[in-house]
Formats: sequence, structure tokens, C-alpha cells
Amino acid sequence: MLNLPTYEGKLEPYALTGQPLTPRAPRVPLTRTAFAAAHVVSDPLAERDPWVGRPSVDWDNTLGFRNWLWDQGLGLAEAMDTAQRGMGVDWLTAKELIERTMADAKVHPLKPRVACGAGTDHKALDELRDEGAIIAAYETQMQAIEAAGGQIILMATRALPAIGARADTYARVYDRLLSQASQPVILHWLGDMFDPALKGYWGSTDVAAASDAVLAIINANKARVDGIKISLLDQAHEESFRARLPEGVRLYTGDDFNYAALIEGDGTHFSHALLGAFTAIAPAASQALEALAQGDLGTYHQLLAPTVPLSREIFKAPTRFYKAGIAFLAWLNGAQTHFIMPGGFQSSREITHYAQVYRLADQARVLSRPDLAERRMGQLLALHGIGEG
Repeated sequence: MLNLPTYEGKLEPYALTGQPLTPRAPRVPLTRTAFAAAHVVSDPLAERDPWVGRPSVDWDNTLGFRNWLWDQGLGLAEAMDTAQRGMGVDWLTAKELIERTMADAKVHPLKPRVACGAGTDHKALDELRDEGAIIAAYETQMQAIEAAGGQIILMATRALPAIGARADTYARVYDRLLSQASQPVILHWLGDMFDPALKGYWGSTDVAAASDAVLAIINANKARVDGIKISLLDQAHEESFRARLPEGVRLYTGDDFNYAALIEGDGTHFSHALLGAFTAIAPAASQALEALAQGDLGTYHQLLAPTVPLSREIFKAPTRFYKAGIAFLAWLNGAQTHFIMPGGFQSSREITHYAQVYRLADQARVLSRPDLAERRMGQLLALHGIGEG
């Protein structure tokens, strides 16, 4: 039992329930595509000046975690915002991450699907003042991803909002990029709650107008678009948007608050998944999707319902700091030996948050090694001057 801090400024004893799910691969083919967006950890012994320059990635722990996800039948969204793109991880590090990940994926027995983020972050914003420069920057990263064997996710770029791009600019940029990809691409709509610099993406701060703009791009390039990931944390908008997609184009939910209902669907349409949350709740996500594939909605909701409060805590405002909670859970579960992150990002959340994540992860049955989790939580508490009960 541990004494855990609460948001009321108190310490309260908490004992684990001890009913964890055992991580395993699904026993049937899944009916939803599921990408878990994974994080990166730094090598504590090699990191120097963590706020300056390239991070010293702990490759064994970083890649080992990806194999842990694959072992449970999940696909991987690599080098995305969860991997701290633009928040401690630069393009050269991301490129190496993609290359190493693809090499591991090719020899994994489950042959996992991997999609990788292409952006413009190897160029400073003052070098990306027109659409030609933005296109060229994207092309550099797209070529690197395809050379490694990955599928492309066209990440939202801060450069287009920075130049005040209108819908017609987005259309020209994306038409050009999509025409060059060797296989269908996943588009990426990340709300400003995840990255304030993306406010007004698709050329408007009005969500309806932005939706019309990106749908026009998709309709003009139907054969070149696998799907679109939407992370606006707005269930009603996602349901409305996906009903307007042309046949064969997927909606990949990035809604870390409402994923259970969105993935189940409304009887006519449903969402696939490209979620940071699935990285945190991998055993529950994998086994819930297995139940859904078998038509067992009772088990599906039984497994996912308790994960929603956990995800809401991990993704609480300021939402962009969610990566810390994901790395923390990987450490608690023994999937990684530490959770030291590029740029010291683990310090972006407070001890009370980590205590609440610990409680909710236990209640969601995703602390797969309870004894280890309790011991490591105790170590973190001691670091903050909080003793065991």
C-alpha cells in the first residue's frame, strides 16, 4: 500500500486491486486497423544538455517498447507528436528512429503495420515562407520514409498556419505531395489543444470551413488517401465528418477521450484508431478489439470503459504534455527501465498527476506487473519526499 497525493492536497492510502490483464496477441483477425503512437526515451547515462541539441536516444528501451506493442497485435504510428516531434526530437533523430523501427518491424513475427510521420521540422519556420519551400521540406521527409519501407502520414505542419495559408494553398500543397507518394497516405488533422501553433489548419479557425477544405482535398485525391487521422476531441464532429468521406477512405480517430464509441461506430460508420492512448492501454485495447471482432460488445465495453478516465487524465490540459503519462506507464509496466524523456519532458507533469494515473491504470487493469508498478511508484514518491504507508 502506498500513500498517494490527491488533487485536494492530501495523502491517501491506496492498495492495488491486483486484477491486471495479461498482454498477449489477439486470437482472431481484427476488424479495425489500430495504430498506437509511441514515445521515445533518452539514455540517462549519455544525455548531455537535454534542452539543447539532439537527444541521446535509449535505443534498446525505445525499440523494445515498440516490440511490446507489436507482440499485442497493434500497429505503430512512428515519429509522430507522441515521439515529441518539435518538442525535443528533431528530424535527424526521427529519421533514425524510423529506420531502426522499420528494420525491427520487418523481422517481427507478426509483420506489424507501421506508418511514419513526414513533416517539415528539419527547416526553421523562417525558411518556410512560401508553399514551394514547404513542399520541398515535406518531400525530403517523405522520401526518407519510403526509402525505409514505411507508409507516410502527412503530419500537420506549423509552417502553413505561420504564413496564413488559405484553403487554396493547402489544396495545392497537398495535391502535389499526394501525387508523389508511392502508396496511399494518411492525412493528419491535429487540433490546437495538442499544438497551439496548428490553430487554423486547413485555412480556417472555423471547424466547418476547415472540414470542407480538407474534404475537398480528399475527394480530389481519393485513390491516394488511405485515411485521415483527426484529433479534435470532438465526437460529434468526427461522426459527422466520417459520414462524408468517400468510400474506401478511413477515419482514424485520434480522439483520446471518446475512442470507445467512435471505434464501435453507429451501425453505419465507424472509426479506426491512431491513438497515443492505445500506447498507454495496450493490453485493454488489443483485447477489446479482439472482442469487437468477435461481435462481443459486452466484453469490448467492459474492457475499454475503465480506460477512458485514465486516458482523460493522461490527456488533461495542457494536452500537449500527455507524452509524459504514456512514458510513465511504460516504466511502471516494466516495458522500459526508466522514463527519462528528451528535453527532460517527464518533468512536464506533477507528482499528483502521476499518482492519479497510477490509480486509474490499476482500475483499468493495465498495470500488467502490479508488484513492479507498486515498487516503482514508491520510488517516484520517495523522490518527491513522500514515504510509504
